[in-house]
Amino acid sequence: MKLGIVGLPNVGKSTLFNAITNAGAQSANYPFCTIEPNVGVVAVPDRRLDKLAEMYQPEKITPAVIEFVDIAGLVRGASKGEGLGNKFLSHIREVDAIVHVVRCFDDGEIIHVDGSVDPARDIETIDLELIFSDMEMVERRIDRAKKAAKGDKKFLAEAEFFERMLEHLSAGRSARSFPMNEEERALLHDTPLLSAKPVIFAANLSEADLANAANGYNAYYQKVMEIAKTENAQVIPVCAKIEEEIAELDDEDKQMFLDELGLRESGLDRLITAGYDLLGLISYLTAGKPEVRAWTIEKGTKAPQAAGKIHSDFERGFIRAEIVSYDDLIACGSIAAAKEKGLYRSEGKDYVFQDGDVVLFRFNV
Repeated sequence: MKLGIVGLPNVGKSTLFNAITNAGAQSANYPFCTIEPNVGVVAVPDRRLDKLAEMYQPEKITPAVIEFVDIAGLVRGASKGEGLGNKFLSHIREVDAIVHVVRCFDDGEIIHVDGSVDPARDIETIDLELIFSDMEMVERRIDRAKKAAKGDKKFLAEAEFFERMLEHLSAGRSARSFPMNEEERALLHDTPLLSAKPVIFAANLSEADLANAANGYNAYYQKVMEIAKTENAQVIPVCAKIEEEIAELDDEDKQMFLDELGLRESGLDRLITAGYDLLGLISYLTAGKPEVRAWTIEKGTKAPQAAGKIHSDFERGFIRAEIVSYDDLIACGSIAAAKEKGLYRSEGKDYVFQDGDVVLFRFNV
């Protein structure tokens, strides 16, 4: 999973990214690695791996990972090549979902690029750049469909769909909010619109406002919530400054710090959970003496395709999957005990994997 972090200057985007990547550096199981200066790979927190490690005493523990991309360079006119322009837009095109950092705090010492804090305006600025870029792409698709329709009338429906999409975009509305059926969604497959990408709004609050959850944080946050409802988006309250402090701590001190603030988990953990939920992802687990590991797949993935996540040979030569749910395995204490209770089972090619399945694949190539 690759999440792109976007936001205007001075909203806390880089602070949050630096905190996230530093958190990755503190991970003993999966060290943060820099692919490019603006890309960080971070371990997905999963307490189930720790429990399985206690049971199996493996030589290695490998969590699932998530990639965060710090997408810099947005200014008004990016869709027309201003600032980093096309580079900015191409970076967004490569991510699975967007984390849009929105400033929701006042601070006279941190100058806002537009002179004042206004989440609605900030969100609109970025959304419009994505929409303008999408409009150009949709116009080209309409032209192609109309030319093709001269030889095959089936392309008329495609042209009509994209004309409706263009009208929607022209009104300043994102492709995310455009109602589509499955057939129409398939038409978008070869036209990956930027404003169609799922969005998580990271509402960057002050430390005091983050602690004020009972009162709904603040008015800026409430405005982001209103916008998110119309965008089919999620909102995660964070404080980039707190995330920076958390990233410097070891696990024990981190938990004490969170408890003092009245928080159950860090903003980074909430972002990862929201990303999985937004993209419809789950994890299955493999466990043994050599390694305990989490594997990320989409909800609805069948057994052979889940096996292919490990190696293409597993999918090609798939025979069966031997499975026990994580909860059943922990309750029983061992695979042998789970077998005795009939909780360890064999599943074939049509089995749809569930989150937390602990699996051993049988294959032959």
